Amino acid sequence: MIRVIVNYGPPTDRAAFDAHYKSIHTPLTAAMPYLASFEVSQTDVMEPDEANSVYLTAILSYRSQADLEASMASPEGQAAVDDLANLATSGITILTVHMHEHL
Repeated sequence: MIRVIVNYGPPTDRAAFDAHYKSIHTPLTAAMPYLASFEVSQTDVMEPDEANSVYLTAILSYRSQADLEASMASPEGQAAVDDLANLATSGITILTVHMHEHL
């Protein structure tokens, strides 16, 4: 399993971010092909250093690297990536991890 973890910093306008994320970005992301799961957590974890704070975390899961690459290269994937500029007013961190089951 491959996971893409997207952490958004605290937005300058939380109400506008929430409205855009729910009505525009979530449908764009959910439409991406090969997406095995899409989870969102509004963490709002405030660190003493605002630059390290996380407002929202999204986790996109794929069954393989090939699925991830095809999803991101698709028109739907490109639309979701392009829309990030409308959301990341206070920064964004993206991690891609390969998960291995140990149980």
